[in-house]
Amino acid sequence: MTDNRNLIFAIALSMAVLLGWQYFFAPPPPPPPSHQPPNGQQTTAQTGQQPPGAPGQPAPGGLPQAPGMPAAESREAALKRSPRVVIDTPRIAGSVALQGARIDDVSLKAFRETVDPKSPIIVLLSPVGAPEPYYADFGWIAAAGANTALPSATTEWKPASDRLTVDKPLTLTWDNGQGLVFTRVISVDDNAMFTVKQSVSNTGGQPVTLYPFALVARWGKPATLGYFVLHEGPLGVLGAEGLQEPTYDKLLKDPILYGNVKGRAFSNTVGGWVGITDKYWATAVVPDQDKPFEGRFTVTSTPTPIFQTDVRADAVTVAPGATASAQTRLFAGAKEVDALNRYQETLGILKFDLLIDWGWFHFITKPLFRLLDLIFRFTGNFGVAILLVTVLVKLVFFPLANRSYASMAKMKAVQPEIMAIRERYTGDSVKQQQATMELYKREKINPIAGCLPMLIQIPVFFALYKVLLITIEMRHAPFFGWIRDLAAPDPTNLFTLFGLIPWTPPTMLHLGIWPIIMGITMFLQMKMNPEPPDPIQKAMFSWMPVIFTFTLGSFPAGLVIYWSWNNFLGVLQQYFIMRRQGVKVELWDNLFGLFRRKAQAAKPTS
Repeated sequence: MTDNRNLIFAIALSMAVLLGWQYFFAPPPPPPPSHQPPNGQQTTAQTGQQPPGAPGQPAPGGLPQAPGMPAAESREAALKRSPRVVIDTPRIAGSVALQGARIDDVSLKAFRETVDPKSPIIVLLSPVGAPEPYYADFGWIAAAGANTALPSATTEWKPASDRLTVDKPLTLTWDNGQGLVFTRVISVDDNAMFTVKQSVSNTGGQPVTLYPFALVARWGKPATLGYFVLHEGPLGVLGAEGLQEPTYDKLLKDPILYGNVKGRAFSNTVGGWVGITDKYWATAVVPDQDKPFEGRFTVTSTPTPIFQTDVRADAVTVAPGATASAQTRLFAGAKEVDALNRYQETLGILKFDLLIDWGWFHFITKPLFRLLDLIFRFTGNFGVAILLVTVLVKLVFFPLANRSYASMAKMKAVQPEIMAIRERYTGDSVKQQQATMELYKREKINPIAGCLPMLIQIPVFFALYKVLLITIEMRHAPFFGWIRDLAAPDPTNLFTLFGLIPWTPPTMLHLGIWPIIMGITMFLQMKMNPEPPDPIQKAMFSWMPVIFTFTLGSFPAGLVIYWSWNNFLGVLQQYFIMRRQGVKVELWDNLFGLFRRKAQAAKPTS
């Protein structure tokens, strides 16, 4: 009965890992292109129509929606539609559009599309008219019923300089001809944080009430990786409401908030931010952390959906002869752990580190990343860091694993007595179980202790998978030899004879060198134990390494390296513990027996 329970447990554990991977981690088939409008309809970008509530107009609910303009043939053509001021920093290349004063052209100099150092740098933001518009906008909203000319998407701003750098902010001005002069000062740090200070000077004779706003808009539903454990889309921290993560699909299905705009608004929020995130990149607007604001996630019901996250601060009244101002920050860059933590601490941004999806088990994932990053600073190689972390995990859990392997050794030593009990009580399973448990109790054996080493490594396995999946520090991180990206699967493949056959096999047939090494180490670890007498158990344990080998073929290479190294250390650890306990190591007999059986099966029968 105990052997059967262990078999059932092993099967259940294996199925949980395999099915869990398929459900939670394996990406679905690539979605169809999302930017083609249905039934030949034109998008808002193509028609130039304005969605409801454009900046400069009183909007239902008080916040603007993304305005449109004619489409361009390419991103380059769209950039030429407006005169621009160049953004040039150590990490950002781009420009600010003088028509509308949007930040809609940002590329990240430090990151490239592939591991090839000559591949294009990452393009984050693009203007309306480009194939995938994605930008940040700022401005003012007039009080309901007011007829005040405000800056809009077509406003031509006057620049005070022709370049925005870390040391040289950009000042833009616009006079509405009605006694209001608008000034926008944009500065940027040496990484990815913009600061936008908006001011309004009232030279007229009447007070004016205005609401400052900031937004991030993205046209069309972008292609996502589709991982259950990775959020991609709108998100934000909204004061006491905490982290909000509406997906693109859920946002489209939310109840109608007003008009043809769907979403959810959070009023009287103090502290937080809103934005849109991809796997490695994010764009987020950060209001004043000490003043209340309203945060919102919306999508317009145009043929091509326009997803928008925005914030609106409380009203300010500008008396005649006075000036009012509001400041908002914009993050537009890579989600580097140290950078986000530094912004959170120095700028006081509430939970800004949650731009990275650490998941429910962040209490394991974050410390594991910190440990890997610390070791990386000394070794200069994340692959080596993974190997060393595996050794440290083995050392931490050594007492527990030692007891587990010692218990397994004792179980091997009493196998003759267990077989005698089965023969003595043949046909009486109850007495067999009672006598076996008495034997275990007398010899101080835990019958399920052998499963503990596998149980121990599962949380670390998933935490490491999460780190490899979400942290940009692991992106394009090389190991040695052919592994140039620890966050991607092993690029070699047995089914192409490691590049000799010009063929692209399906994902299920992706079997690189490291997954094969992992399968071999898992096979050796299982052969450390005596083969079970039951044919079903024997078949199960024989096929398990093969199943895991194919399953891990599409896993990140860093995770497969960890599993292989962990198996190898487990074999060494189990070998020395069994020798110390005076129990015979079955590895060599099992291996020789396997080859002898194959040789006998190959002999012709007389």
